[in-house]
Parts: sequence; structure tokens; C-alpha cells
Amino acid sequence: MDFGTRLKELRKSKKLTQQQLGDIIHVSKVSISGYERGERNPDRETLTALADYFNVTTDYLLGRNQTPDWADKDDLIELDKILDSNVDMAYGGETLTDEERQRVKDILTGLFWEFRKEDKNKEK
Repeated sequence: MDFGTRLKELRKSKKLTQQQLGDIIHVSKVSISGYERGERNPDRETLTALADYFNVTTDYLLGRNQTPDWADKDDLIELDKILDSNVDMAYGGETLTDEERQRVKDILTGLFWEFRKEDKNKEK
């Protein structure tokens, strides 16, 4: 799914017009429309504002799927559920912020897929 489609779905899930979303993140309705149609791309600041508002990562907005092409149905895991259910995740005695938890999820997901790739290569 491309950035424009993802943005439109997120906007509609919040029942916002393009104008309302633009007002929230301080860009014009024309900009939001252009993003959704794939005619323009947001700058870094706008992309970050969108990710913060919708509580998603910029990678999610950009459609950067962490699931590799070689992964099959048996490779799916519920890592998100495990990590999301542990809202008081801590390291060194300090509770992680939402951003830090997201980073942990991203790192673990990347490591998981790297290990799975190695396992698949060994099977060949």
C-alpha cells in the first residue's frame, strides 16, 4: 500500500476531512489532497507530524513493510501483541516510553526476519 492510500485510510478512520487534517498538522487542504493522490510528498517535518498524530511510525506511513518477500504464512508471529500487552516494559529499572517501545519492536522484528532468513537458507 502506498503512502497516499495509507494516509487516506488513516484520515478516514478518524472521520476527518482533508481540511481538518491539514489544520491539525499545519498544512493546506491542497497538500493533503496531493499526498493522498500521490502527486506530492510531505517534507520530513510533515511526515513526522502525521506519524505522531496517527500514532504510527513513519515507516508505516511510507509503506515500508518489514515482512520480506520470501516470508511465508508459517513465518508470521504475534510479536506486536506480546510487546503491546507489556505497557510497563522497562530497561535498567526505567519504564520505556512509547517511542522507545516502538524502537524495541522494530529492532526485534528486524532481528527475527534476519534469523528466519538464515534458517531458510540453511534448509536449501
